[in-house]
Amino acid sequence: MSIAFTFPGQGSQAIGMGRDLADAFPEARAVFDEVDDALGQKLSTLMWEGDIDELTLTTNAQPALMAVSLAAVRAMEAGGFNIAQSVFCVAGHSLGEYSALAAAGSISVADTARLLRVRGNAMQQAVPAGEGAMAAIIGLEQDAVNDICVQCSTGDGLCQIANDNGGGQLVISGSREAVESAAAMASEKGAKRALLLPVSAPFHSVLMQPAADAMQDALGRASIAKPSVPLISNVLAGPVDNPADIRDLLIKQVTGRVRWRETVLWFAANGVTEVCEVGAGKVLTGLARRIDRSLAGTAINSPQDVESFLHR
Repeated sequence: MSIAFTFPGQGSQAIGMGRDLADAFPEARAVFDEVDDALGQKLSTLMWEGDIDELTLTTNAQPALMAVSLAAVRAMEAGGFNIAQSVFCVAGHSLGEYSALAAAGSISVADTARLLRVRGNAMQQAVPAGEGAMAAIIGLEQDAVNDICVQCSTGDGLCQIANDNGGGQLVISGSREAVESAAAMASEKGAKRALLLPVSAPFHSVLMQPAADAMQDALGRASIAKPSVPLISNVLAGPVDNPADIRDLLIKQVTGRVRWRETVLWFAANGVTEVCEVGAGKVLTGLARRIDRSLAGTAINSPQDVESFLHR
């Protein structure tokens, strides 16, 4: 069986996430302590006892979700699991790409936490509150949604496809007026659903260029090693393991499309038989099954999941 490890992005956060891992495995608790130290903040306290609105802020959600994923990875490693020997490739949805690289030993946990704090702050600050928006479009083909985005991108307003999540779900992003117009047009053209998302910025659009510039500076100073297994890049929907290329693609990812449907299809076309989602939630597990029914899906986010995976 050939396994791909995947790592979730924003939207999977919940108060209490990762606490059972920390209680069950010293190696998992060490990850949360390392992230707290790297950020100079008791992020773990916010994650386990705080307010969901504060946790959902981009600046907190990004390193928090990474911490849960890496805590699960360290728990598996403590049980004898070796990613380099047992995993074919890794991939992550948006911020999850950083979790994937940390899991594969490309970036240290502390550096990953600091990079995600920069990324979260920069993405939040790139566009004034209220000026950007995102919307999910369900039930239209990609070409049709792309045409709608082109038609609605006029003057100062623009929108583009931000996420191709598969299962008939596309997410568009851009200036609020253009995104609202595109969502309305999508409904008129037969979309099953076209709904604005409760997000604070137009992620993965060209409006995020200031954030991409900030990440270029931060990543330029970060130490990035060759990962122990290839990363399937959001931007390429294909493998990369050269540190210089990884750095460049992480910068492009800020304004570029998350090609998740194509990523999962790459798994299936290259011999992957099981997709394991490591971290909070089960969103990617569901998407993988909808994209290709031949793929087995496993979510690993609790001590019971870790033990089941190690002893199967």
